[in-house]
Amino acid sequence: MIKGKAWKFGNDIDTDVIIPAIYLNTTDPEELGKHCFEPIFPNFKERVSKGDIIVAGKNFGCGSSRQHAPIAIKACGISCIVASSFARIFFRNAINIGLPILESEEASEKIENGDEVEIDLEKGIIKDLTKNLEFKAEPLPESVLEILASGGLVNYVRRKLGGE
Repeated sequence: MIKGKAWKFGNDIDTDVIIPAIYLNTTDPEELGKHCFEPIFPNFKERVSKGDIIVAGKNFGCGSSRQHAPIAIKACGISCIVASSFARIFFRNAINIGLPILESEEASEKIENGDEVEIDLEKGIIKDLTKNLEFKAEPLPESVLEILASGGLVNYVRRKLGGE
C-alpha cells in the first residue's frame, strides 16, 4: 500500500521539465533529485515528503527517452505517479528503476493538489482519502509488480539469476 500527499501536474509534462538537460552529466540520483521539476517548481525536492504521489494529466514524461527523469522523481521521495496517460518510453523507464505508475483518467481529473491519496498497486485501486473517493486503474501485471518489488529491473534480474 502506498500513501502520501498529492502533487498535481497538468498535461504534457516533458522530460526537459522533469530534469533539465544541463544536469544530464550525472547519474547520481541525489544530485538529479535536487533539480527535479526545477524549471516549473523550484525547490520541489525540499517541499516533497517521502512517500508523496504525483498526479498528472495526459502524456506525462513525453519528450526524450532520458532515464534520468524517473530517477530524479524517485530520488525526490515520490512513491508513485498517477496520470491519465504516460509517454511509452517514460512508462518503461519508470518500471525499470522501480518507480510505480498507474493510469487513471478519473483520478487524474478529480484528485487535487494536497489531497491525501492511498494506492493499492495489486488491485489497481486509488483512493482520495481527503474526499472519500475511489478510482480504478488497470492493475499492473504480476511480472511488473515483481520488478517493482525488487526495486527495479536490474535487481529483479539479479534475484532471478541467484545473484542476491
